[in-house]
This record gives sequence, structure tokens and C-alpha cells, in this order.
Amino acid sequence: MAEQPQWRRPDPGLLRLRRRLVLLLVTAPALAVAAALGLFAGPAEGVAALTVAAVLTGLLLVAVERRCAAWGYLEREDDLLVRRGVLVRRTSVVPYGRMQYVDVTAGPLARRYGLATVTLHTAAAATDASIPGLLAAEAARLRDRLAALGEARQAGV
Repeated sequence: MAEQPQWRRPDPGLLRLRRRLVLLLVTAPALAVAAALGLFAGPAEGVAALTVAAVLTGLLLVAVERRCAAWGYLEREDDLLVRRGVLVRRTSVVPYGRMQYVDVTAGPLARRYGLATVTLHTAAAATDASIPGLLAAEAARLRDRLAALGEARQAGV
């Protein structure tokens, strides 16, 4: 029986970063609203708002976890596979010879967590693919490898 290929996944730091963003941008304001309702409208309304905030936070954390788990990439001999999507699973096949350039980007929060995103650009805009949440060293390694493979495959055309 043939060995199954091993999909690589984003670093767990991506999930930690996105969880913290949910807590900061959603839960903290929801708790403030619940406290204000409790003070001005009454304790029953405050408890109801707190319950809504807790349920909303739980649902968002599950959604963030599932979205991060859906990302993956697989380096093969002639192409790179990139998968993503929770409800609609999408797999992009990017032949090395079709790559025009490879970007590595990292915003301030991603840099704080040591993460970067690798974006592959091809002649067809529909086949551009990105891989978020890679450690900066892994992103640089992947960029260099993909650039070298792309040049080698284009030279043979």
C-alpha cells in the first residue's frame, strides 16, 4: 500500500493569534455591553447579554479553529497543492513552472508571533494561492524552494 502524502499545516501560533483577536475584538466589547446593560437596564438584561456574549465567543472560537485547521499545503515533484475552506473545500494546484513570483508577507501582529504568509502568483489570477501562518523561517525556506523550482521548470519550457 502506497504511503499517503503528508500535508503541512500552519503553525499553531496562527490559531493562538486569531483566538486572541476574537477575545479582544468581540468578547471584550460584548462584556462591556453586558456590564452596561446590567447597570442601566437591570440584572436580568445584563445576564442575558452576558449569555449572548459567551455563546457568540464560543461559536467564533470554534469557527476560527476550524478555519485554521482547514489550511494545508503539499509539496509534490511538479506542483504545489494548497487546500483551504471549511464549508466549501478548495484545493489549488500550482505547477512550479507556472509561478511568476512568490511573496512572503508579515503584518505587525504576525511578526510578533513569528509568522508569515506565502503568496504564490501565477499568470492566471484565479490560481494565485496563499499559505498563512507559517513560521518565518519556514516561509523563507518555502519561498526559496518554490522560486528555485519555478526557475528550473520555466528554463525547461
